Amino acid sequence: MCLAVPAEVKSIDGVIATVDFGGVSRTANISLVEAKVGDFVIVHAGYAIEILDREEAEKTLELFREMLELEDTGA
Repeated sequence: MCLAVPAEVKSIDGVIATVDFGGVSRTANISLVEAKVGDFVIVHAGYAIEILDREEAEKTLELFREMLELEDTGA
């Protein structure tokens, strides 16, 4: 199973961006999209593959947070 996760672009250096996955920063290659700082992107296997609108990204990140909370409680 593959997982693609929304992240906010925080900074860009060439084709490498620092992205924030709801509090966790990583780098991602943005050569496949025309992202700019402040955009939300879907990241899969280290590559930004799509630009998302902010509202959709925030909804998805909230679902991930809820899943993690359920996992932490053992539900």
